[in-house]
Amino acid sequence: MPLIVAENVHKVYRAGEVEIHALKGVSFAIESGAFVSFVGPSGSGKTTLLNLIGCLDKPSEGRLTVAGTDVATLDRRRGASFRGEKLGFIFQDFNLIPVLTVYENIEYPLLMVQDLPARQRSKRVLDLLAAVGMSEQKDKFPDQISGGQKQRVAVARALITSPALVLADEPTANLDHATAYQVIELMKRMRDNFGTTFLFSTHDPKIVGEAETLFTLEDGRLSDAQAGPGGHHG
Repeated sequence: MPLIVAENVHKVYRAGEVEIHALKGVSFAIESGAFVSFVGPSGSGKTTLLNLIGCLDKPSEGRLTVAGTDVATLDRRRGASFRGEKLGFIFQDFNLIPVLTVYENIEYPLLMVQDLPARQRSKRVLDLLAAVGMSEQKDKFPDQISGGQKQRVAVARALITSPALVLADEPTANLDHATAYQVIELMKRMRDNFGTTFLFSTHDPKIVGEAETLFTLEDGRLSDAQAGPGGHHG
């Protein structure tokens, strides 16, 4: 059973009298442990699709299941708890909480969704800090670290609840080439270590080159999925 299945998914937004067809009959399946990128120009429907998969919105038509759950059946409360348990998010502007330290930012989702004893929580945070190479910065605040370091913290925070799926919307948009590459390599390593599925939206050729599967969106439609250049490991 694939982790994500979309069957003829449409999304229509209404702006006054105007209907905007953001997605027009999109169908695909994504397996667990995949490293996938949705690519396409701005306005092609990438972010809309990520919002649907992230249970932040519902399809207007068609069926979308994520981790065995039909997203259309989730009300607001169940949607929030589903996101907390199953999904991690990485944003292009990092979305770290400025008044919390690096350690506290990573710990935060655990406090929100999981009733873990303090000792287990601490161990998990410290293990992930080490995994993303940020142990020495754990007591710093977001404005004291670089953009690349912020994105490492964001990756750790996305993984802290051991989600089945991490969604990343333009995760390297604010990073220079070398840093972006390091962040992508880090995510791949996390996928290999934890079995987490990573799903991006991007028009950054650096990431496109690292994806194992590419889904190209144009004007709300999906052209064929293809193996990406990063998909040749055995």
